[in-house]
Amino acid sequence: MQRTSADPRTAAPLQRRTPAPDPPRVLVRTWLLAVGGLALAKLLSYVEPSGLLAGNLAGVAAFMFIALPDGRLRARHDPWAAYGVPRLAPRDPATWRALGRGALQGLLVCAVVFPVFAALFWLYAEALPHLPGAIARVVAPYGIAPRLSARLPERVLLLVVVQFLVVAAPEELFYRGWMQTSWARSAPERGVTVLGARLGAGFLWTQALFALGHLVVLEPWRLATFLPGLLFGWVRERTGGLVAPVVVHALANVFLATLEASFYG
Repeated sequence: MQRTSADPRTAAPLQRRTPAPDPPRVLVRTWLLAVGGLALAKLLSYVEPSGLLAGNLAGVAAFMFIALPDGRLRARHDPWAAYGVPRLAPRDPATWRALGRGALQGLLVCAVVFPVFAALFWLYAEALPHLPGAIARVVAPYGIAPRLSARLPERVLLLVVVQFLVVAAPEELFYRGWMQTSWARSAPERGVTVLGARLGAGFLWTQALFALGHLVVLEPWRLATFLPGLLFGWVRERTGGLVAPVVVHALANVFLATLEASFYG
């Protein structure tokens, strides 16, 4: 029987290609551009007379963290879906399933982590007054003794919206979406598995740059953001998408603001 060649029109479709990663030097250079641009905006805000720039630095940061990696992806014709972003089609039930699944995963992580964090924050607040003043000023922004009285932050609904849309979503797109994913793909043979999540090459570097980026505001305790960065990065890899880390990131910031209002309000 004569063998016939496969007809490409009837052959099984090829698997969607995985985008080639941006090399680490490009990731770091883009990070420097984003953080440098934000630092410049902050400096200009001191002399800009209307106060408009000073009041919208978070918006400037959000723009930088979205526009810079988006420009890289557009230049390479790479979809955001390859970096953990679900397809956003309001009429497609699959979109709502992906968003709902990611939100539930994020809420479950919060339910486990937040009680532990609250206990540690309590111990932290109680220990601060007993530290030498110079050390206390480096590790915390709180200059008074804690006095626990449960309360919510001011304008809490606005805070929630801002944390989701202006803070968590842009930062997760930049750090855990584009940077962490690209860095891991640059050396796929490297990595370790932690609690079911494969943490690839550049995982720690991504969280370190995330923390260093917070030093645009020259307050040394902001380096502590390295620790929640580890959590957000782990959630990204454990769930395979960005919805859950955005939820955890935003709610963690709101929860911290609630603890600060309750202990120091």
